[in-house]
Amino acid sequence: MQTPTLKRIQSIDTFRALTMIAMIFVNDFWTLTGIPYWLQHAEADVDFLGVSDVVFPCFLFILGMAIPFAIQNRLAKGDTHPQILVHIISRSVALIIMGVFTVNVPDINEEATGMSQELFKILMVVAFFLVWNLYPSQEPSPKYLFKGFQVLGVGILIYLAFIFQGNSDGKLVGFETKWWGILGLIGWTYLSCALIYLLAFPKPVVLVIFWAIFSFLPIAGHAGWLKTLWPSGPQDWILATGAFHSFAFMGIMATLLLEWFQAKNRKIQIPSVFTIIGIGLIVIGILLHNFFIISKIQATPTWVFLCSGIAFILYASLFFLLDLQDKGRWFQFIRTAGTSTLTCYVLPYVYYSVVSFIPFGLPSFLTSGGIGLIKSFLFSLLIVGIATLLGRLQVKLKI
Repeated sequence: MQTPTLKRIQSIDTFRALTMIAMIFVNDFWTLTGIPYWLQHAEADVDFLGVSDVVFPCFLFILGMAIPFAIQNRLAKGDTHPQILVHIISRSVALIIMGVFTVNVPDINEEATGMSQELFKILMVVAFFLVWNLYPSQEPSPKYLFKGFQVLGVGILIYLAFIFQGNSDGKLVGFETKWWGILGLIGWTYLSCALIYLLAFPKPVVLVIFWAIFSFLPIAGHAGWLKTLWPSGPQDWILATGAFHSFAFMGIMATLLLEWFQAKNRKIQIPSVFTIIGIGLIVIGILLHNFFIISKIQATPTWVFLCSGIAFILYASLFFLLDLQDKGRWFQFIRTAGTSTLTCYVLPYVYYSVVSFIPFGLPSFLTSGGIGLIKSFLFSLLIVGIATLLGRLQVKLKI
């Protein structure tokens, strides 16, 4: 018997779109001066939650919400578990590869590499598109040409990896995993959580147990309990001691609740229930603040619970507006950021590189204070607009 196809929910795509716009926005802060500290990322040892520190958790939350929809719909279309397993692994590997490239680029030694950082980034992103573009599948289509593009893209990436030389502690090094980069972190988190969901579905009790484990691990890690259990073990048993998995599983739990309320024809209660859950998580975060600082860089449990609570509340607001009040047209102009998310993420690498070749820049009054923030917001919309145009030209990253 086939699994029933889950109906697409507007608020999930819109939350993803808004989160991606926020990510592009805050990632552009490096071009600005004189902006409020509370908008920026807090330093590793500073007990503070900046607005920028909430963006990545929200992205992982919505990633988790999308996992049940993606897997259940593939099952409904007749995909077998091995086919879905291959899909999950291939997506994760692609994200991890992209993450390794993007995290190494800032440390490039241009002289030793024989290439400027700007040209390296342009070739890197071009290769990403050649390999992972969503090529047309309808007949007739030049499939051999598309395969050739993919082979060319793989060749470019191999070449870039081969010639790369970076600076590390005063010496030249090749590619290093370092901290994987944002895309790599997403890839590892997606791999683990999607595999768990695939193996556990349709057993919600098992999923709840994994949610509890991933929510507890950051507390146990930062409290030193894991080190007590295994004194000679690694600093983090899993990536960020489960913090990233916790965000994704918060999203999976949110989707389980959505399914339950919709099955009971009680979706009108979802915004209020999610808001209450969000407040509860924030209260837990405040209580944990008595023992741990708030730090994104350290992935502390206070950061996990505070940001999870914020994500629940933000999603509750969007569900009310879009899925209950049908205000989707308000967000239509940013739709591409929710459907071409990866495209939007990598385009700034090309934009910044191309702009660096222009012999003049923006006047200082456009890159400072409130005016600068408006500039960065308009920049994020520009990136979405470029992604929309590329999509019409059938250029879109899809993994």
